[in-house]
Amino acid sequence: MQRDLMTKLVEWKDSPRRKPLILLGARQVGKTWLMKEFGKNYFKNLVYISFYRNDRIAAIFEKDYNVHRIIDALQIELGVTIVPQETLIVFDEVQNALSVVESLKYFCEDAAEYAIIASGSLLGVALHHGISFPVGKVDELHLYPLTFCEFLKAMEQPALAGFVANCNYEQINDFREKYTDLLKDYMFVGGMPEVVEAFRLSRNYDEARSIQMNIISQYEDDFGKHIESSTLPRIRMVWNTIPVQLAKENRKFFFGQVKEGARLKDFEIAIQWLVDCGLLLKVHKISKPNVPLKSYLDFNSFKLYLLDVGLLGALSGLNKSSVLLGSDVFVEFKGALAEQYVLQQLSTDLGYVPYYYSGDKSTYEIDFIIQREGGIVPIEVMAEENLKAKSLRVFCDKFHPLCAYRFSMSNYREQDWLVNIPLWAVSTVKSLN
Repeated sequence: MQRDLMTKLVEWKDSPRRKPLILLGARQVGKTWLMKEFGKNYFKNLVYISFYRNDRIAAIFEKDYNVHRIIDALQIELGVTIVPQETLIVFDEVQNALSVVESLKYFCEDAAEYAIIASGSLLGVALHHGISFPVGKVDELHLYPLTFCEFLKAMEQPALAGFVANCNYEQINDFREKYTDLLKDYMFVGGMPEVVEAFRLSRNYDEARSIQMNIISQYEDDFGKHIESSTLPRIRMVWNTIPVQLAKENRKFFFGQVKEGARLKDFEIAIQWLVDCGLLLKVHKISKPNVPLKSYLDFNSFKLYLLDVGLLGALSGLNKSSVLLGSDVFVEFKGALAEQYVLQQLSTDLGYVPYYYSGDKSTYEIDFIIQREGGIVPIEVMAEENLKAKSLRVFCDKFHPLCAYRFSMSNYREQDWLVNIPLWAVSTVKSLN
């Protein structure tokens, strides 16, 4: 399986300003596999250490942060040889040994010759709870579920992935039927590596759904293991209400649908926990579509999506016939799958921070707004071939953005005031002027 982040890991390895790296990402997105694969392919040696129930090795870091003592102790305890520049050291599940995270500052300052990656499925949560984070002393990367282009490669369709990567719209349009079928598969299977690999081998949708439900069960088990009992019910309530929230025409998160009379303060901690551990993606509303968008963020209004489009379908109980027969995948669930899919490609593939905007008295809404050099770009997601982008037109007439994008089931084409991009080619946005 090819992961695009491997390229960034190689760039990190070869950088003259390399610092210890923290790899963030939710459980089951493939962090451990990627780190080991990177170590095997690009270093002479790999030393992998998991701190899950590994108090003996964790104790090495609790005495002090003398990095040379730590290296010597690791070599003795593990019976390995650690050679600067030639050995990749992987510290995994470090949320169980937070002194390891704090030690990265001293590796950066006193022993930068060692290549170190630290990771942990709940590290994002731990970093918000009072540990001394080595600000400025580490590099950071995020790993997410497979993007659609990564999925195409996994399905042994490198040519189709290449057309998208190279913005070859003539070829993209020529093969729209193949892209449509593969996008339906991706909408159902999603991008969790275990699910994708099983589907690659068997093309069995029932098996894929069974694995998805197992992953969801593991996530829900984590709720009980890693959070206080007083917060647990609220986390479960937020988690279980996501499909209900996204099934609405207005996908803004309403607390009253979680619990009657509830307010933000009642569920703020629960939502933040789910976001910090990478299980939810949060899209804030902006009060004004001006640059910089972050300055106009409305903290009280937001939408919540899952980390993966396939898991959203599984959690929602969306059956395979709705996804695979006809074009129902794009209209079922009121377009929520299409929005979830586009959000993933924008944020995880292209690195944008999407927001959304609604007009006065919510007379219209723009699904996503991103910031590019020079201004803002509004985006409307159409779950089918209906190209009546009324909200987008109203927005453009009022605010005159740089350009506007509409993602739909129609082929690529440019109009005087917007660009229509097929849903399977969202990642080409990065190359458009």
